Amino acid sequence: MKRIFVTGGTGFVGKSVIRALLAHSFLVRCLVRPGSEADLRGFEAIDRVPGDALEPDALAGSVEGCSALIHLVGIIRERRLHGVTFERLHTQATANMLAVAKQAGVKRFLHMSALGTRPEASSRYHRTKWEAELAVRASGLDWTIFRPSVIYGPGDEFVSLFAGMIRRLPAVPVLGDGRYRLQPVAVEHVAEGFARALSLHESFGQTYEVAGPTALPFDELLDQIGRALGKPRVRKVHAPMGLVKLSTRLLHWLPMYPVTMDQLRMLEEESVADPSRFYADMSLRPEPLADGLKRLLSPPR
Repeated sequence: MKRIFVTGGTGFVGKSVIRALLAHSFLVRCLVRPGSEADLRGFEAIDRVPGDALEPDALAGSVEGCSALIHLVGIIRERRLHGVTFERLHTQATANMLAVAKQAGVKRFLHMSALGTRPEASSRYHRTKWEAELAVRASGLDWTIFRPSVIYGPGDEFVSLFAGMIRRLPAVPVLGDGRYRLQPVAVEHVAEGFARALSLHESFGQTYEVAGPTALPFDELLDQIGRALGKPRVRKVHAPMGLVKLSTRLLHWLPMYPVTMDQLRMLEEESVADPSRFYADMSLRPEPLADGLKRLLSPPR
């Protein structure tokens, strides 16, 4: 059986990718940062390698014997005082893992980027993702890049967050007018794409935009989450985007402030795509958002 090396495996998407790999009978070796071992509780059938994608010298030999490397490391918010920046975790970590793969003779490299990644993007999040993509493309390896939209599933920090608000609050706060569109995709489909692409020659050198079958305004997404929870009406309180931006410029440095200027820029740019090539190449059938939300949020029977 082929052994796959995974970075970012302790995260929300990473754990689903590991499940998909095991379901496809791959052996899994996972990079585990010190302190995150508990995040892989229940995954007994995998090898764990202590280390950090920012310290590649310590990983010499760890990738030996693997047939592919799946790189999932990424952040949505920086913590600059702790050295957690987009440049380090997106661009440098990717360059490091490409070098580790080459040193170990691993020729297959699968990389998770993000929808909206491009050189002229207004957000540093997307621009550093673009720099990482450039490094992957220039690596000389057999690479595949995935650019997912908003991902939902057990343990996510988006749909589950707003589901909690809908359950608890009389009205849900919305940034701006709520008309900006998103195209949420189930984490299981993202993970299955990684697993199937490993041996799919047609995916070599390809960049896939990964999204659900339906793009919808944020307000409508809240309504769909409400319906999945059995609440036919979700009340919303819209905060004017100008006021949100002003307060964010003043208060973004506070650890508990809920949003950054980068995230506001990404909201305004929207997160939509045509994912048909992803589903066709991976032989997957898109799941309607209503079905996915019901599967995620309906109480177990």
